Amino acid sequence: GSFARMSAKGEFVCSENKVVVNDEMKKSFNEDGYIIVRSLLSSEEIDKLHVSLKSDGGIIENSFVVNDGQGRNSHLSIWSHPGDDITGMIGRCEKVVTTTEELLGGEVYHYHTKLIMKEAHTGGSFVWHQDYGYWYQNGCLFPDMATVFIAIDKADIENGCLKVLKGSHKAGRIEHKRVGGQTGADMERVEYLMKVPPLVEVELEAGDALFFHCNLLHRSDQNNSDRRRWAFLLSYNMASNNPVIEHHHPCYTPLTKVPNSAIIECQTTSLAGKDFMDHTKDKTTQSDSKKS
Repeated sequence: GSFARMSAKGEFVCSENKVVVNDEMKKSFNEDGYIIVRSLLSSEEIDKLHVSLKSDGGIIENSFVVNDGQGRNSHLSIWSHPGDDITGMIGRCEKVVTTTEELLGGEVYHYHTKLIMKEAHTGGSFVWHQDYGYWYQNGCLFPDMATVFIAIDKADIENGCLKVLKGSHKAGRIEHKRVGGQTGADMERVEYLMKVPPLVEVELEAGDALFFHCNLLHRSDQNNSDRRRWAFLLSYNMASNNPVIEHHHPCYTPLTKVPNSAIIECQTTSLAGKDFMDHTKDKTTQSDSKKS
């Protein structure tokens, strides 16, 4: 049926274009700080997303370069509102949004979407961090936030997949400071924590997704492979956690959900209303970055 079946522990499958969140999923998310949903996007949806990213060009043209302090770069595009193109349909569809709401326990709104492009041989690394290490600074009082990381390309150890410390969200927010050109978690604390929860390398096929809590410690290595590693990250905040500070990401903005079928049916290529971020305004992650 359309129930999310469990494969390995903490892994579920989107079947018949539906994700039905069950107690097992909630338990995994609460215990581990994440769940993996295989085939969240079908190969057809990924292909369509890919064509749109390549063709309308607008999203990629709005990207900037983040240097990892070791001579490698990643390209990022960040936008505040989902909009009506295919990226907006993914950001507003039931299998992404309702799943996140069920895991967090209430209404969410779109906080921002990122496209992270790590090219073959040159893609940079990201240091250990918690998303809430930054979002706390934005006036989000509670860690009632999560991100859905969708692999556009297969992500594995060779091309710099995500690494997470399972259950580390239970350690609460860790002090964040400058770490080699990026803002990251206090490494002394991370090293202590690494002796406790297991480190998991999150290998994903294109279309697989990792739903993770904003206090989960994660990082990714450089892409030394001859394959690129593009990823699509959708971040959500609970409606009840409206930030108390006006900042470079949106305060509560009601989200209009769409059915999962809207992704394939989407005809709009307009990027109107997305409000791409000028990264120079983001004081929380200030890395040594420049417009690409």
